[in-house]
Amino acid sequence: MLPAEKPPVVGIVMGSLSDREKMQPAADTLAQLGIATETVVLSAHRTPEETADYARTAASRGLRVIIAGAGWSAALPGAIAAHTLLPVIGVPLSGSPLGGKDALYSMIQMPPGVPVATVGVDSARNAAFLAARILALGDKALLKALEEQREQARRGVLEPR
Repeated sequence: MLPAEKPPVVGIVMGSLSDREKMQPAADTLAQLGIATETVVLSAHRTPEETADYARTAASRGLRVIIAGAGWSAALPGAIAAHTLLPVIGVPLSGSPLGGKDALYSMIQMPPGVPVATVGVDSARNAAFLAARILALGDKALLKALEEQREQARRGVLEPR
């Protein structure tokens, strides 16, 4: 008998299927840390009702953090944050004529009371680490895994190859 899969605690949302390659590092990093995720494609502009429903029901479905990647006007993270009290981490994606700066500004300039924690352009891996740190506030095993990851990174710098 196979062990039961863990239910997802992090939602990874992207505005388009073409964003998958840039968002995949978030899923990969979380998987390496043993954090279960779900990945969906939603658009703040093309599927606004579905986006709002996803955000409204996220906590009741067991999610504890949402990572949302979007480019261009990058309304997706803010639209999600408007409909949930879960932490939302925005990943501005490059691809627009402005190279992702437009997406970055859209995410960091949220109105008071609707925060979106934002990482650098195309930095889905950092979004995963931020999500893991949030989850580690109540998970000693995850905190230990993050400490081990940090130590590996330290050794990678200090030890010659």
